[in-house]
Amino acid sequence: MRSLEGKVALITGAKGDLGTFVTEAFLAAGAKVVGVSRSIQPSDFSHPEFHAIPTDLSTGGAARKLAESVISRFGRIDALIHVMGGFAGGTRVDETSDAVFEQMLDLNYRAAFFIARAVLPQMRQQGSGRILAVASRQAAEPGAMVGAYSASKAALVALIRTIALENKDRSISANVILPATMDTPANRTAISDANASRWVQPSQVAALLVYLASDVAAEVTGAAIPIYGSQL
Repeated sequence: MRSLEGKVALITGAKGDLGTFVTEAFLAAGAKVVGVSRSIQPSDFSHPEFHAIPTDLSTGGAARKLAESVISRFGRIDALIHVMGGFAGGTRVDETSDAVFEQMLDLNYRAAFFIARAVLPQMRQQGSGRILAVASRQAAEPGAMVGAYSASKAALVALIRTIALENKDRSISANVILPATMDTPANRTAISDANASRWVQPSQVAALLVYLASDVAAEVTGAAIPIYGSQL
């Protein structure tokens, strides 16, 4: 079922461990996908509706330039799917360095703020849009030794819920996904002694994002949706 036929989707972190699944799922659903990461190339996905824009979203100016480029080329942005993020942990709050704190804010919150702010004016003008983001279970259930990470993901949840409230008058929905530990190569390397059979499959997260971007989910907004699987 090509539930996103004719839609233009902007996906950040499009070729990461989760981003690859998300990009492929949106392409399979019929969307025209603009994939973004620092090093992404057109050859990363062999699909005629995939378009790569390598960029760094660490500044508001870069995000505005990206949004303007996509709108100029394709005429609209129907969905922003913010997948990019990062993880750092292993220290108590009192031991966490300024550098790690800023890194978590940059990767997990500021970039989302910048790109959402950049695409929203055009979505409001067209009277429709989807803002979707991937946070973490730890945004709702903080853990020890990951204070900066948990706080940055919690800030992302607050941002998405605020966007939902501010834009409900323009038929723009905004939702955030809270996955538990996902079965990715990076997690298998970092947590090699864990039972990976209980981890969330990235394909499940990607499928949920496709659903939320589709017309049938138009009235789902302001939600922070857990996807825990057997880790419940």
